[in-house]
Amino acid sequence: MKLATKFPSSFSLLLSVLVLLCGCGGGPGTSLLPSNPTSGGPAPTPPSPPAQGQSISGNWQFSTTSTAGVPSLTIAGSINQSGSSVSGAVHVAGSNCFDPLITVGLTGTLTGGDISLTSTPVVGQVITFTGTITYDTFTGTYSINGGCADGEQGNVAGIIVASITYGAASSQLSSTFTTSGGETFDAVADVTQSSNASSEGSFGITGTATFGTSCFNSGTITSGTFPSGSYIIGASVALEIETGNGTVTFLGTANAVSLVDLASGAGGQFSGTYTVSGGTCDQTGTAILSVPGKWDY
Repeated sequence: MKLATKFPSSFSLLLSVLVLLCGCGGGPGTSLLPSNPTSGGPAPTPPSPPAQGQSISGNWQFSTTSTAGVPSLTIAGSINQSGSSVSGAVHVAGSNCFDPLITVGLTGTLTGGDISLTSTPVVGQVITFTGTITYDTFTGTYSINGGCADGEQGNVAGIIVASITYGAASSQLSSTFTTSGGETFDAVADVTQSSNASSEGSFGITGTATFGTSCFNSGTITSGTFPSGSYIIGASVALEIETGNGTVTFLGTANAVSLVDLASGAGGQFSGTYTVSGGTCDQTGTAILSVPGKWDY
């Protein structure tokens, strides 16, 4: 199964639910996420603008609320900062006017906590974001000029999604796979997330996996860039695992509640679907990948 054929619908779903998240500053391997008030830990008081020296570079996602009565847009990809200059590479889903597979470039400036971003034209459409970076989130407005979506505007919120490895050399994911027939098997994966984004705005994932099934014992996680191979973009994670008896392909979405609970020392989860193809145990099903408590904040 090709990831490119499945990604757009999952991409739109996962980004729309993740606007509830808080994220991380200082690049894709660090975080400033406050504690979850519902989990018993007091939330620190964040500074209004980013702290001096803090970079907003990382794996971002945004969700829009239109004041023109059109469906929300969901946007994910990388943001890079160099001094007061900001650039990015993102993908837009949720609109018939944008192809989620097309990379949209962003350029802009960050002054204190105020940020403005303008996209490269996409079929004549230019997106402009204006807002404020507060601690680890973006709030502001957006507008689209030209092309199919001309005149669309409204509010936009954004967050940074932490690296799976959270600053460590690697992280171990414990997984439970459930076949379409209801049988289950476990797996453990040792993964590393790239600290540098690809030109498409995704972050590659590499590693190895060990499976508790007679179909295949182990596999290699091959790094890729959106929309193929193994990567994370926003809160969407895709894994392509080459085994001695077929390829395991997983496409999942970060669980919003679990990610927020990371602030209190809990682990996080990715849930989604998987397929096995090219071997003697071809199958489909669902899977849950759990990130241990060391992926906390």
